[in-house]
Amino acid sequence: MTKPSFLKLFLLRIAPLATIIVTASATPKTTLRVLTYNIHHGEGLDQKIDLPRLAKIIRSVSPDLVSLQEVDRNTRRSGGIDQAAELARLTGMKMIFGSSMDYQGGEYGNAVLSKWKVRKKRLLPLPGEPRSALAVTVTLPGESGVADDILFIATHLDTSAEARLASVPLIEKAFPTNQNQPAVLAGDLNATPESPAMKALLKNWQSSHAPANPPTAPAAHPTLLIDYVLVRPAARWKVLETQVLDAPVASDHRPVLAVLELQAE
Repeated sequence: MTKPSFLKLFLLRIAPLATIIVTASATPKTTLRVLTYNIHHGEGLDQKIDLPRLAKIIRSVSPDLVSLQEVDRNTRRSGGIDQAAELARLTGMKMIFGSSMDYQGGEYGNAVLSKWKVRKKRLLPLPGEPRSALAVTVTLPGESGVADDILFIATHLDTSAEARLASVPLIEKAFPTNQNQPAVLAGDLNATPESPAMKALLKNWQSSHAPANPPTAPAAHPTLLIDYVLVRPAARWKVLETQVLDAPVASDHRPVLAVLELQAE
């Protein structure tokens, strides 16, 4: 039998070390697919209330978390249907509803759809129509090494610039996070990137949108970017992709998908 060469012996000895080095240098992380969609109480630009159509759009991008705005619950105009519950059924996701106000025998507000179990629901009234912010805590499953609790806030700010600006400190005070707790704020903020409300929000939040991202409203021919996915703290997040979906009829807004990578502490 021939003796192994010096090079072979050297490679055999360093192979386990090389494996250890690669494993140790890999940063645990997980990917989240976050969708925000103002569904206009299910009514499209063709004047049809069509929840299966909306559910199909939502399912098409396989989101983990969804922020829905302008959701009806048991109102006369939408046929007495609990729209959040129905969209949860049609998408196979879990649901939490947050009422902003009573309307036509039912309620009207925001909802969260989640791939995972949600807990610690909190509802914050905001200035305006009235408006509100719905916050839930979602625990990531942790298969990829990141097992954080995510604070997920779904909101719809008022059309009044004064009310929008007044909402920012209320949100910051009501939903404080420690320096490293990951948080996502998603919704129809009714504010363009250069507006005072967005400038105030972006002091503590990072937008997933790039300058090249297209506008989101009105749906048929969008000219305004007013629907956002925001994250904090910036050091914990990497934005992999943000896209405005091509959905010109199902609502008066187009949905926004952000694909985010969360880094372990």
